[in-house]
Amino acid sequence: MADTRLYEALGVSRNAPDGEIRKNYRKLAKEYHPDKNPAAGDKFKEISFAYEVLSDPNKREVYDRYGLKGLQEGGGDGGMGAEDLFSQFFGGGGGMGGMGGPFGFFSGMGGMGGMRPGGHRRGPRRGENTIHRLKVSLEDLYNGKVAKLQLSKNTICSSCGGEGGRPGALQSCRTCSGRGIKISITQLGPGMVQQMQSRCPDCDGEGEVINERDRCQLCTGRKVTQQTKLLEVNVDKGMKDEQRITFRGEGDQMPGVEPGDVIIVLQEKPHDMFKRDGVDLLIRHTITLTEALCGFTMTVKHLDGRNLVIKNPPGFVLEPGSMRGVVGEGMPLYKNPFEKGDLYVKFDITMPDQYFAKEPKIKELETILGGRPAAHPIPEDADEVNLTDFDDQRGHSSSNNREYDDEYDGVQMGGGPHVQCAHQ
Repeated sequence: MADTRLYEALGVSRNAPDGEIRKNYRKLAKEYHPDKNPAAGDKFKEISFAYEVLSDPNKREVYDRYGLKGLQEGGGDGGMGAEDLFSQFFGGGGGMGGMGGPFGFFSGMGGMGGMRPGGHRRGPRRGENTIHRLKVSLEDLYNGKVAKLQLSKNTICSSCGGEGGRPGALQSCRTCSGRGIKISITQLGPGMVQQMQSRCPDCDGEGEVINERDRCQLCTGRKVTQQTKLLEVNVDKGMKDEQRITFRGEGDQMPGVEPGDVIIVLQEKPHDMFKRDGVDLLIRHTITLTEALCGFTMTVKHLDGRNLVIKNPPGFVLEPGSMRGVVGEGMPLYKNPFEKGDLYVKFDITMPDQYFAKEPKIKELETILGGRPAAHPIPEDADEVNLTDFDDQRGHSSSNNREYDDEYDGVQMGGGPHVQCAHQ
């Protein structure tokens, strides 16, 4: 019994002429296009596949004689076999199993898009993805945000249904014989030629041309029109820099082409106070020597507007470069925002002025700090000299100063190794 499922998909009879097939496809494509009817994605693919086969005389002949099975398994006598045709159209063998949809070929075909090894196409090709970069603040990534993005994209012309003109206006390009490519051969020398392949300039690689008087007035023959669409981008709590948010099928449209995706790439803007490290946050805070020795209280305004009061009690001495942590006050975890990383505070300590205390106060401070270490014996023939600021010495440039700094970095002037403060 003859297979008529492709004809039924387009609502035409087995003997329908090409014009009727094209007209019904255009009507159904407008009705079931994903932009107008998002729930009819499979139906739109079935219609597109049916038109792809029935609009091609060779494929239609094979289908009429052998059905869908003939497109897969091959058959016929003379000319291009159905197996070759199936390889050309679907990209090689492989079953039509998976019985997805009424024709039983959508499951396992990857949405009928893309290319298989060897360059053969399997169903309508897929359009390119569109990438937009969206700058977000650290507050946005901490609290979450809904950003509105307005973009302009190509959509299939609503007037001509992507035909570019009135029914029957499309004609095969004579320059490239409908292939969309132009092949030129250059003689390089005796017995040597070079073959170059390029896009046909007359049809712009489409293989079809339309007379000026037959062009659609709305799209002027381009088959698509420009429309503006507003996307709502949900920036979830805990998302990261360079994380991608994908809108499936929202890319540019073209007849016979499955729309690509719109991909939003997040770009985190630098913050004045906080620095992010994965799920943790880091800030730097400067305190005085008195606060480092005697304790302090500081207030930090968090990314969600809360004020955190952080205390370091008296007696807990902080060294320069010390780091302390606050558990559970870092970034929320992506898709689990009730769990958070930690907040770390790195402390810089400012030293007092050069002459900050009189002699009696210095003696008192020595006693509080535990006194001086035992003095080294001074040789009788020693010369006494005075210390000055290193930058004030004459005859040394700032570059030399840096060389001396590098030379003595890691060495204590008393002769022993220089011990750096470990991060805590």
